[in-house]
Amino acid sequence: MLKIYNTASRKIEEFKPLNDIVRIYTCGPTVYNYAHIGNMTAYIYWDFLVRALKMNGFKVKRVLNLTDVGHLVSDADEGEDKLEKGAKREGKSVYEIADYYIEAFMKDYRALELLEPDVLARATDYIKEDIEAVDKMTANGFTYETADGVYYDTSKFAGYADFAKLDLKGLQAGARIEFSGEKRNVSDFAVWKFIKPGENHEMRWDYLGRPGYPGWHLECATIIHEELGEPIDIHTGGIDHIPIHHTNEIAECYAAYGKALSRYWMHCDFITIDGEKISKSLGNTYSLADLAERGFSPLDYKMWVLSGHYQGTRNFTFESLEGARARRLNWRNRIAECYQKNEARNNNAKKFNFDEVLAAVNNNLGSPEAFAIINESTLMMDDWKKVDELFGLRLMADSPDIDDEVRKLINERQKVRERKDYAESDRLRDLLAKKGIAVKDTASGSVWHYVE
Repeated sequence: MLKIYNTASRKIEEFKPLNDIVRIYTCGPTVYNYAHIGNMTAYIYWDFLVRALKMNGFKVKRVLNLTDVGHLVSDADEGEDKLEKGAKREGKSVYEIADYYIEAFMKDYRALELLEPDVLARATDYIKEDIEAVDKMTANGFTYETADGVYYDTSKFAGYADFAKLDLKGLQAGARIEFSGEKRNVSDFAVWKFIKPGENHEMRWDYLGRPGYPGWHLECATIIHEELGEPIDIHTGGIDHIPIHHTNEIAECYAAYGKALSRYWMHCDFITIDGEKISKSLGNTYSLADLAERGFSPLDYKMWVLSGHYQGTRNFTFESLEGARARRLNWRNRIAECYQKNEARNNNAKKFNFDEVLAAVNNNLGSPEAFAIINESTLMMDDWKKVDELFGLRLMADSPDIDDEVRKLINERQKVRERKDYAESDRLRDLLAKKGIAVKDTASGSVWHYVE
């Protein structure tokens, strides 16, 4: 049985879906710039969650949103819209910025062998539904209007502070100097923002007789309502979403629809790089393309991510990434040896039992423990197929066999070695190396393996 840590209860619980299809929502990217490896970490973990659910026999419907409007640079209710900022930076329209960075994100997403979401929901496709949700919140007495927008009155929702264990009195006391006179409570937030006269905001829709756009949190509550229905089974995101974004989603859902938003909440922790927070000022916002320039595959990075636990604080270094690459290469070569029916890598290794791997995974997505079992065991081809299906590391997406050209070169090298033409043998060895293949000579013949 699958057990997961539920942020709402602060404990590990046995997962029990409401019906035959597990409904999952994942908070997606704000598409105004390239995603860095820290951003992609969450999508790797939540892809692993989906794979684990499917391996346990569950059917899954998963929604991933794309934020293309309303996310302000402060993550709150002040500052510039991130899409507008990106448009100014590059001299393009916000629509061009959104289209370009959605394509860039999905390219990285697929390079990591992440399962396609059942619904890829773009925020601007749900404006009509956003407005309907605000109308419902207003009709139910949860909003008020100010000069710059429609705000959610958090004092009307008794459970507002519960999810993130917020100290609302402390927030109020600490915000007296900057506290807006029009906001009734420091924790109140905009569900709809008005565009000020003369303000250059390209994305705008009329509401209450004024142009404006939805608040950032509203899109998730609306998309969940439209695509999945409440309460969903699992809502995923990063720990930074807990105190504001996810807290506000819960409040909006209650005010508009009178329901709980999700039964289980799962959050992954951050990664640091060389012990530092990821920051443009530090120059450590590495992308998958940056890793590729250093010779690493996106799947080497995925191996590194899954080598640790989703709730753990991880510190990325290129030395640790090198170790992950070596492990993935080792696994691919074990598959190659298995395919060639060569003797086991380690005759003393224990016999593999996939149920042990699944048991480790079912203990709150224990991928590190699962990896340790794989490292210590002897696997057959069918075992490796299950491992690849569970982790999505493309260990077997390319055939474990070699193509005819490489096979011909190996056979030629075997013949020249028998003739003791070692110069030609070395030439053929170097040619094979350029194709990513090395050959080991054994008493029973030549055995090939990958070198990259």
